[in-house]
This record gives sequence, structure tokens and C-alpha cells, in this order.
Amino acid sequence: MLLQSVHLDRNNQLIGLSLAIAGAILFSAKAIVAKLLYGYRLDAVTVIAFRMLFSLPIFAAIAWWQSRKHPLLSAPDRWRLFGLGLVGYYLSSFLDFLGLQYISAGLERLILFLTPSFVLLIHVWWFKRQIRPIEYLSLGIAYAGIVLVFMHDLSFHGQQVVLGAGLVLGSAIAYASYLIQSGEMVARIGSLRLVSYAMCISSAACILQFLLLRPVDLLIQAWPVLSLSLVNAIACTVFPVFLTMFAVQKIGAPKASQAGMIGPVSTLILGYIFLNEVITIWQFAGASLVIFGMYLLSRK
Repeated sequence: MLLQSVHLDRNNQLIGLSLAIAGAILFSAKAIVAKLLYGYRLDAVTVIAFRMLFSLPIFAAIAWWQSRKHPLLSAPDRWRLFGLGLVGYYLSSFLDFLGLQYISAGLERLILFLTPSFVLLIHVWWFKRQIRPIEYLSLGIAYAGIVLVFMHDLSFHGQQVVLGAGLVLGSAIAYASYLIQSGEMVARIGSLRLVSYAMCISSAACILQFLLLRPVDLLIQAWPVLSLSLVNAIACTVFPVFLTMFAVQKIGAPKASQAGMIGPVSTLILGYIFLNEVITIWQFAGASLVIFGMYLLSRK
């Protein structure tokens, strides 16, 4: 009986880790798909509109299902959720896709991978939390890695790297703010309900932005654009949300987070395969420092 229990627990661990790794790789592939879409002369406003158009029906269906299972949210919760949707999924996504027009997919993923460090720094600055020596060490190592990759890309791609990195940095800070603000609501209303509602709000904002800034006939695109947008919406947005959620249920958030460290590495490899982005020793060294720094931060 004990051996059977150990075997079952091991299977759950393997399944959970596999789900977390798959979710991290698929979510990281978003940058690759966006870069491929930019090759068809689309801009960030159009790319993100297509992403949300294709993913909205799924999140709307989940939101409707959740609304049938739970009582209505209070008015203050609705306003908070509205703000979270705008900051966490609209603003952070838009800045991310905008920045990808100027920097490599590898650098974008490394900057976004620093999100836990921004959560920590916001806590230090806003909530006056004390920072520990191990946290100083992890931040120093991770930021040294970013500087290494940033300087490498700057020397090859010029000043546009500064603009792109700044936009993606803004995306990471916006998402960190969302994580901090959503913590209490997740515990109260559940992660599935919060994510589905917030994604619906974000989708509406992205689609409205497109309708205000671009002509409607831009929605008529060739099949390659539509198919890549569908991949961006389903494989790189919807699937990672649920894969990560199921992984957390099986192995817990800390282990799922550590399994997600494969994301920056997978982005470098996918960028090399699909975008012909060169992987240099400097990029590899920088990525290793960032991953190690975030590993230390997660293990503290």
C-alpha cells in the first residue's frame, strides 16, 4: 500500500512537472509567433487584437460557466477586476508586443522572466519590506545577466534595443503590479474565475483599441496571418493558462514556478530555429545568470 502511494505521488509529480514545462514553453513561444507575424507587416495593435479575438470566445465561455457557479461579484470587486484586467493583461501584453518590434525574442523573455524580482522590489518600495542578503545576491546576479544580453544586443541592433527593452520592462512591471494586487482576490474568488474575467476585460480593451486606431478592413488577412494568430491565441495564450493552473494543483506553485525556468532557454532555441536569431556565448551566459538569479530568489 505504501509503495503504491509513493508510486502515485511520483506519477503526480512527473505529470505536474510536465504540465508546468509545457506551459512555460508554449507561453514563451508567444514571442516567436509575434515576430513571425511582424514579418507580414502587421503592427503590435493588430497582432494583439487578433490574439484576443481568437482567445476571447474560450475565456468568455469559462467566465459564463464560472458566473453560473458563483454569486455575483460586489460592485467594488467588479471595479477592482476591471482595473486588474486593464493593467495585468491589456497594458502588460500591449507593451510586450510593442517592445518585440525592436528587440530579439530572447532578450524579451529574459526581461519578462525578471517579474518576480519586480514583485519583490515593489514590496520593498511600497510596503517598506526588508530585503534579505540572499535576495540582494539573486537580484544582482539576475540583473548582471540582463545587462550582459542587453549590451550584446545593443552593439548589434543599435538604439532601438533601448526602446524595445524599456517597453518590455514596462510590461514586466505592469504584470508584477497585477500579481501583487490580485493576490487577495485570487484567494477569495479563485484563480480560474479571476483569470477568465480579467482576460475578457483585456480582450475588449485590445479589440476596442484596434477599432479606434486601425481600419476594420485590416481584419481581412491572408491565411498564414490568421493561422499564426490562431496559434498565438490558443497554443500560446489559452493552453499555458490552464497547463500552469493544473500544474500548480498537482505540484504546488513553487515547483511549478521553478519548472517555468525553462522558458528563457526555450525562447533562445525557438528563436534560433524559426527566426534565425544567433545564440552567442554572451547571450547564453546572460541567460544562465538570469535563470540562476531567479532560482535563488524562488528558493530563499
